Amino acid sequence: MADVRDWLVVYLKGLAMGSADAVPGVSGGTIALIVGIYERLIAAVTAIDPDRIARVLAGIRASDRADARAAFREVDGGFLTVLGAGIGTAVVLVLSLVDALLAAVPVATYGFFFGLIAASAFVLYGAVDLETTGRKAAAVCGFLAAFLASGYAATALGHALPVVFFSGAVAVSAMVLPGLSGSLLLVVLGQYEFMSGTLGAFLDGIAAAAAGEGTAGIVGALPPIVAFLAGGVLGLFTIAHAVRRALEAARAATLAFLVSLIVGALRAPVIEVSMRLADSGGTWGEAFPRFAAAAVAGAVAVIAIDRHAGVLEY
Repeated sequence: MADVRDWLVVYLKGLAMGSADAVPGVSGGTIALIVGIYERLIAAVTAIDPDRIARVLAGIRASDRADARAAFREVDGGFLTVLGAGIGTAVVLVLSLVDALLAAVPVATYGFFFGLIAASAFVLYGAVDLETTGRKAAAVCGFLAAFLASGYAATALGHALPVVFFSGAVAVSAMVLPGLSGSLLLVVLGQYEFMSGTLGAFLDGIAAAAAGEGTAGIVGALPPIVAFLAGGVLGLFTIAHAVRRALEAARAATLAFLVSLIVGALRAPVIEVSMRLADSGGTWGEAFPRFAAAAVAGAVAVIAIDRHAGVLEY
């Protein structure tokens, strides 16, 4: 049985994963590989099924508690709970910081994201094999999907609850795959800034409620957060499994699609900055030095992570 120190280590690894998951271009799955818990994480997630969920929930009855504890152990529930707590803590802290940075220095922030994404694509393309026509077609499809969505989503999708639900499903499923950033997909879908702002509003609402100022802030922010989390649960147990099966059945083509998705997503930060400049009356000529400097910093960060991660294995 794990002791307190073991659980603290798992929590800290969750903090590292969550910090990566909250930043576009860096994959929490990659961090899981680096800290040596990726295989355990995938085994635990894929062990969860409706039968085991029902057995755990049945534990509210005294007669079923022994079986509920057994089912909880079968899915490595303690590990997932502590790891999830670490991930959640980091996501809240990092997204709060990112929300502030997007408000204060949006050009540099999106430039940093651009560097993260570009370097991730560069690193991962070393593992992509495009020798066959099918793999080339998969790469083109991945690139076009992200490139077209990056230009369209920010202005057309909006932030209706079904869109947020879908975004949660896609983003959370990506978080368990090395090299693919869930936050990056939120940027592509035009939901990253919205969700970071919503989380900030929710936390402000909690603080206001604690100060006796009412719960309006919580009530206003809660629906999209619930929709996102519900989509995330669905994505984790459906889309993530589907991607894993695709990797097992056609690894090279699937990897080509996923990495090309990252390349196509490079358009997203540029679109976001262009929209900000249009609103503020600024120009790319004035903004480019800040954007480029931040992009270099982001690229250096990814390359440093890659040196520790080595070759990614799906």
